[in-house]
Amino acid sequence: MCGRYYIGDYVSEKLEDITSGRGISQIKTGDVYPSQEAAVLVRGEDGAQTRMMCWGFPQSSGKGLLINARAETAMERPLFRDSIRNRRCVVPASHFYEWDKSRNKVTFCREDSPVLYMAGFYRLFEDKEHFIIVTTKANDSVSGVHDRMPLILEQEELENWLHDDDCLEFLLGRIPAALKKEQEYEQQALPFI
Repeated sequence: MCGRYYIGDYVSEKLEDITSGRGISQIKTGDVYPSQEAAVLVRGEDGAQTRMMCWGFPQSSGKGLLINARAETAMERPLFRDSIRNRRCVVPASHFYEWDKSRNKVTFCREDSPVLYMAGFYRLFEDKEHFIIVTTKANDSVSGVHDRMPLILEQEELENWLHDDDCLEFLLGRIPAALKKEQEYEQQALPFI
């Protein structure tokens, strides 16, 4: 599962390179939570472009958001099927977070790049586009903390994810590369005497 991620300054620069300036030019940096707007890469007429969308699909009950979709079942679920086939996106981030059993925040990032690219898809709800992050079975670098992780794409796979329907099943079934794990401990306040 992925319930929060972080966008650093370098992500904005990298998106500018990938899109050649197509789409929005400035993106918000910092932690991104479900329901917030964030920058995603989508298929454009002249290549990838950046758009702002809200994170999470509203549930029909009106209670809560669906923020993740399992790679193994997304093509079968009626709510996701059309979106994953026709409206895929890439969610760029510096890192994402998971919480261990002791409720300590753990940060996961690429060792070989300051940007990681999470597979996603989107859909229009009322008058706003919303995206969801695709998750897969956790690889060895994440499985000690959580049994799921975002489906991380390599930079050279971005165009295939956005444009190539023939690569979809292959990309949904692959195991992401190992990630670097950094443990964050909660600051404990000391009582004053």
